[in-house]
Amino acid sequence: MWNPATDPLIASPYTADTLAAKADNKRALQQRLGLAPAADLPLFAVVSRLTAQKGLDWLLEIAPQLLALPAQLAILGGGDAELERGFLALAQSHAGQMSTTIGFDEALAHLIEAGADAFLMPSRFEPCGMNQMYSQRYGTPPIVRATGGLADTVVDCTAATLVDASASGFVFAEASAQALLAAVERAARTWRDGATWHALQRNGMARDFGWETSARRYAAIYARLAQHR
Repeated sequence: MWNPATDPLIASPYTADTLAAKADNKRALQQRLGLAPAADLPLFAVVSRLTAQKGLDWLLEIAPQLLALPAQLAILGGGDAELERGFLALAQSHAGQMSTTIGFDEALAHLIEAGADAFLMPSRFEPCGMNQMYSQRYGTPPIVRATGGLADTVVDCTAATLVDASASGFVFAEASAQALLAAVERAARTWRDGATWHALQRNGMARDFGWETSARRYAAIYARLAQHR
């Protein structure tokens, strides 16, 4: 269901070898959401329940600074009424630069994963999380807090992790709006370095989060335990 090479819900399929086609999805997403067709601005996105658990009150707090980078922002989700009102009001006052869609739309969720440049998932806690894995598969580096399943599945972009090709997103530790903003600013700077950003995208797309890999790791654990019985 989440494979950009075969996804029927996106504008243009692509792989790690045909990443240029991702731009078609960005244009399609901008058009659908009424955003300016700006190829020279990073487009950050959220698909989530709008709750404090997801750290989206932090995003609401720093959204004006994010937009002033400059950048675009797309929100899809629903939940806390105050957060809904806040994101809707921001979108209204930043027409063409920000979009807020309340509710859930499966096709739009797929197009967001394919069309966004980076995916925001700054959760206070996250036992597992799926969208950060979808995002890596779609070449849309996630920006996450170092908690739970997010810390398990996203490798922070640093000089060292770029060299060993493990970097797949942006990770911040402190539970605060300012730490989120710093991670967003770091992502925006990296996005402007095309070669580094493409390496980050390819790293994420090469990762395997499938159950075959997990099952082999569980089997290895059980085999080691059996040896010590």
